[in-house]
Amino acid sequence: MSTEPAAGPSTESLTVRGRTVLVAGAGSPSGAAVCKALEAAGAKVVAVGRDAARLENTLFSLFDADLRTCDLSDPEEVSALASDLQETYGGIDGLIHLVGGWRGGGGITGQSDDDWDFLETNILRTLRNVSRSFYDQLAASDDGRLAIVSSTAVDSPTAGGAGYAAAKAGAEAWVQAIAQGFRRAQSGAKENPQPQHSAAVVLVVKALVDDAMRTAEPDRNFSTYTDVQALADAVVGLFSEDAAQLNGRRISLVPGA
Repeated sequence: MSTEPAAGPSTESLTVRGRTVLVAGAGSPSGAAVCKALEAAGAKVVAVGRDAARLENTLFSLFDADLRTCDLSDPEEVSALASDLQETYGGIDGLIHLVGGWRGGGGITGQSDDDWDFLETNILRTLRNVSRSFYDQLAASDDGRLAIVSSTAVDSPTAGGAGYAAAKAGAEAWVQAIAQGFRRAQSGAKENPQPQHSAAVVLVVKALVDDAMRTAEPDRNFSTYTDVQALADAVVGLFSEDAAQLNGRRISLVPGA
């Protein structure tokens, strides 16, 4: 599976200013970095997580973020959130899905049902729920953007990480289907075609790293890990790229790739 290298960070992100962007999994280090970068670029950030206290503690420095608690594995909760954001903001312009996690080990026979349930719920089910509930809002936006973070494990799965790689591969396939839906409804429409304005992409990392991880393990080699700030810059840059060129791309954020 081919993966395109990331473009350099954009010096201007004009189209993100004034846009409403939902960050799912906002309480994580990567979520915090993405939320802060989006707000600094002028976006209205809707930060979504399951733990209200964690959101508050992680994102306390944000000036104007809308912090929302929601169980993204529950389709009814997600549908209610989508209806509320449609009423409050007229819909969202971006959906950045950062919900995930890793389980594995023990080879093929060690891939437990509990591990798969965890991976399917966090990686696939949450993506499926939010993308279905917010698809129409993203398709209606002048600059609709959907992005997930996937893994190099999809390209080179291991026996011990079989469940994780399979879940990530499934998430990538789901995003490619969303991209095809945007393309067919917009630039590919047979009747009343329009310029492509919505795009779905996959951002690929080996793993993510932040300053706290470096401090905790000062002797560890993180050279192939993607810094959460690099991820945040890439997310902001999505809103400055042409949707027709962006839609359906698989973009590597691995250092040196």
